[in-house]
This record gives sequence, C-alpha cells and structure tokens, in this order.
Amino acid sequence: MPTLRQFEYLVAVADNRHFGRAAQAAAASQPTLSHQLRALEARLGVTLVERRTHGAELSPIGREIAERARQVLVEVKDIRDLAERASDRLAGTLRFGVSPTLGPYLMPPVIAGLHRSQPDLRFYMREGIPDLQAMELVKGSIDMLLGPLPIEGENLTIEPLFREPLILVAPPDHPLAGKGTIKQADLAETSVLSLDRRHHLHRDVAEQCRQNGMILSRDYEGTSLDSVRQMVASGLGLAILPALYVRSEISRGGDVALLEVEGWKATRSIGAAWRTGAGFADEYLVVARKIAEEANVLLSEASHADRS
Repeated sequence: MPTLRQFEYLVAVADNRHFGRAAQAAAASQPTLSHQLRALEARLGVTLVERRTHGAELSPIGREIAERARQVLVEVKDIRDLAERASDRLAGTLRFGVSPTLGPYLMPPVIAGLHRSQPDLRFYMREGIPDLQAMELVKGSIDMLLGPLPIEGENLTIEPLFREPLILVAPPDHPLAGKGTIKQADLAETSVLSLDRRHHLHRDVAEQCRQNGMILSRDYEGTSLDSVRQMVASGLGLAILPALYVRSEISRGGDVALLEVEGWKATRSIGAAWRTGAGFADEYLVVARKIAEEANVLLSEASHADRS
C-alpha cells in the first residue's frame, strides 16, 4: 500500500513543480523524495511525474491522484486533531492565514490574550491574499483563515465576526482637509488610491467610489496599506483605509488627514473560516469569537478617541 509520506511527496511536487523545492517543502532530502516517488509509481504501476531538466510536471493521472491524495492527507490531519481533543485542550501550533490589511493591526493583542489563557497554544501566522489563502485552507496548508468576507471555498465553515469602518483620508494640504465636516457632493470627481485588485479592500474601495462619485485611480495600485498612505501623503489622491490600520498607524497630526464626511458609514465585513469537520472546529470557534471581542474593544477605543 502507498504510504502517507509518499502522498505528501507527491502533493509537494504538484504544488512546487520542482523536486528541490518540493523536497524543501516536505522537509526531506531530494534523493529521498525522488526515490519514494519512484517507489510509489512502481507500486501503482503508473507514471505520476514527468521529470524534466528544469522542473517536474505531473502526468494527467498523476494530477488526479495528487488531488485525491491531498484530500486523504487533510482527512488524516483532521482525524489526528480529533483524537488529540481527548485532552480537551487546544495545543501545539495553529497555522493561521490572515489578510495583510488586518492581521498586523489586530492579531498581536489577540495572540497575547490567547497565550495567557492557553499557554500550550502557539500561532504560526501567514499573511497573504485572501482568495489564495482560502485555497490553502481547503488544501489543508493552514488551519484557520481571518479576512474580509466573502471567503469562498468547498467544505468551509464561515463565521462572521465584526464590521470594520473604512476611513477616508487625504493629504494634509488637500482642500477637503481643512473643511471640517464635508458633504458627499464634495467628493465628486476626487481621485482615490487603493491596493491592487487581488485584495478584497480594492473591491470595497471601488464600491465606495461608485456610491460617492469618486474616481478610482488606475495610475497607482499599492502593495500595502503603508504604501497607499505614503502616496496619499505625497499628494497623489485620497484613500479609504481600514479603521484598525488607522488606529494603529495614523495618529492625529500625522502625514495624512482624516476626513469627516456627512453620512459616511462605509464598512467591510470580517470573518473567520476553517474546514467543516476539522478536529478542532469547536476550539476554532472559540478563537474566532476571541478575535471578534478584541476587535470590538479596539474599534470602540478608536471611536471614543475620535470623539474626544
């Protein structure tokens, strides 16, 4: 019978298309990986990997077997997690995917709080594009995902957590920056910068531009919230930034001005996801609710500071 380790090697080659990188991802030597894949091919009686000078591609039957092997590996992990629940305690390392527009500004106090209540739990945080991380969650590469909704993927449990306000900012010397509370009509035809379109935030910003008659700039798309803020500070346009980022990174009198728009209620929905049937699904829900609690505390503090 094929071994789980052989299936891990096959999936690693499917993901990396290169023996060296696959061996590194599977924490094995390249000769060991190559030998075990040949043994798997001999056992199954088919060619799984087409070996090339500069890489490796799976054969058609290899791709199908790799996808089924991936499902087997995810199921085995969930079975192990389910067995470990006998201790009634979430321990070990939780592999957590998080959006870069959210994680750095929310997760530090969450992790600190969880560590105090569950000292045996460690977090491995991986930032990335939400849509790509949803695929990693389905494949079993990560255990939980925190990011903007919607989160889409097969056999996922989605838990809505909170709504995060979106804040309009401008260069300090922009005409709107000195007007106090401004009207929606004042925003017409203003240029707005955003992240590149792979990010959910890009879609949220595009929708606010549509609703308020603003123009989404195509001349510059940032790779991070910091880069967008810096472009605003240099005078290239306005931006719409998440409230937790504003609370963490932008103080009063900073390099951009926060605009108060009459009737402005823009928000984005944040949620958590994990595989349905995961061994630690109940514990993941506890973690998700802890995140929501901490986020609401931070957002409340930020709202109180704005009013004072």
